Amino acid sequence: AQPMLRRLDTVPGVVLVSVAAAMWGLDGLIRKPLAETTSPYTIVFGEHVVLVLLTLPLLIPAMRALWAAGPRYVAAGIAVGAGASAIATILFTKALFHGDFITVVVLQQVQPLIVVIGAWFILGERPRPGFAWFLLAGLAGIWLISLPHPFDAHVQGLVPVVETLTAATLWGLGTVLGRFLGRRLRFEHVSTVRFAFGLIAAAVALPIVGASAFSSLHDSFWIAVLAIVTGFLALNLYYFGLRRTPAPIAALGELAFPVTATLVGIYVFDSSLRWTQWVGVALTVTVIFLLPVRRRQLVRVPPPEPALASS
Repeated sequence: AQPMLRRLDTVPGVVLVSVAAAMWGLDGLIRKPLAETTSPYTIVFGEHVVLVLLTLPLLIPAMRALWAAGPRYVAAGIAVGAGASAIATILFTKALFHGDFITVVVLQQVQPLIVVIGAWFILGERPRPGFAWFLLAGLAGIWLISLPHPFDAHVQGLVPVVETLTAATLWGLGTVLGRFLGRRLRFEHVSTVRFAFGLIAAAVALPIVGASAFSSLHDSFWIAVLAIVTGFLALNLYYFGLRRTPAPIAALGELAFPVTATLVGIYVFDSSLRWTQWVGVALTVTVIFLLPVRRRQLVRVPPPEPALASS
């Protein structure tokens, strides 16, 4: 593992963040069909059971490192786990079931705005003037991709709108607080903390809503696939890259998620792209590819904090 990590360390962090986000975009291939046969609460609980089992050897060292980092870090760990990992994923899964795929993806566009605001106040990471052009271009690209008729936008139903916006807000804050945790914790400890508190929150939710902890053997298999690919692999890669990536830059790298998710939604659940959508793909992909080149000129970052917590 160490030689691979050393090789990954030579790659700009935002590239790793973008690759992880692209992996999340494949999530809808499995999650949307699952949501039609299994409760979102059961799906998210099952994912976190698998994730905690995969990171079990790291659980005690990660919790020790979190406790040693101080109360602010403990609170951030709980917020990332319960909020971004459990509650946001439940809401996103429910929104996929209640609403159309494109509505959910379009409304996810508020997430970069949440990250920029949160990073400014919590991390002291302030965008430079050139950042606005990247942000506007990225959001415009996603808008064009998501809507076949970009000047005739509409969403379907209040419930999926509220669910998606809440999930996007929690995920945006999760990016900021994940970056915050990375100041003192190793990347694998951040993901382990996230999974552990996420499992607790998902377990608490089950009896409250009356959902089962188990699903069919078929659905359990695909829940495990979700947990391993878009959870364990993607999130560890994400946090490895995030520790070297300012949160506003990471938010732009995460636009790879709606790009992939929208393409999946169109090709698997709908039809082909119109020319305006291809323009959106080109615009968003251009923003993502330019980020590694211009990343140091886009955000003002405060001096680093003391060394990582050891364990």
